[in-house]
Amino acid sequence: MSQSQIKTDEKKQHFDDIYVAETPVPFKERILDELEYISDDFNRQTFDRLILPWVKEKNADGTPLNYVDLCSCFGNTTMALANGMDYDAIRNNWCDAQTCQTIDAPRRFPAHTTGIDISANAMAYGKSSGLFDEVVVADLNAPSEEQGRSVNEVMANADVVISTASLVYLDEEAIEGLVDSFASNPNEGYMLVNFLNPFSLEKADATKRILLDRLDFVGSTATRHRRMSQLEQENYPGEEWALLEIWVLRRKC
Repeated sequence: MSQSQIKTDEKKQHFDDIYVAETPVPFKERILDELEYISDDFNRQTFDRLILPWVKEKNADGTPLNYVDLCSCFGNTTMALANGMDYDAIRNNWCDAQTCQTIDAPRRFPAHTTGIDISANAMAYGKSSGLFDEVVVADLNAPSEEQGRSVNEVMANADVVISTASLVYLDEEAIEGLVDSFASNPNEGYMLVNFLNPFSLEKADATKRILLDRLDFVGSTATRHRRMSQLEQENYPGEEWALLEIWVLRRKC
């Protein structure tokens, strides 16, 4: 995501050059490796506890569910949730530009996967590697009319939406529109979202209010996200780890 196109917390480290790289290898080296970005293990555990039983029931007849990774970047969380890969497996899969071109593990359940992100390169990777069946490239804070229609349609038709450590980059109006689209479907569906600490706490509080107004709260997990960068440790003295709240919510049916 480009800082010129998203709302940023200047005390938080930004990785603009990584997000527009052609492969996820720089993401692996500078975020997964250097900062011990381990949170996808906990995202998977929470998904397995609160969403996967419903997914298996819905998939009983083999019908794929509509799975959406919102602000997905290169899709590491989808590798964890949909493909069941842990931190080390994702790192190994992204070890070099050749190895990362395919996903090492099959999907754990039948799904039609869609990635939505501002990075055209990340979306091209997700599609070419087979991680995503469909992609939408859009600046969600200022989408074109066509992008807005596409995103709203994908969100409304989703059975499961994940958005991990990324809603903080969106305007409240954009978040409201996305959640409204998801909530408009009368059928059961689930959303897994992350909130970071100590970054942008006011935005996190506002986002929680939006979600709780439109969806039913199911459960949560509190855990570590990744190590803080040198810049972040200077801005938040005494802190070493960025922490994470993982929330699961359900449509009001």
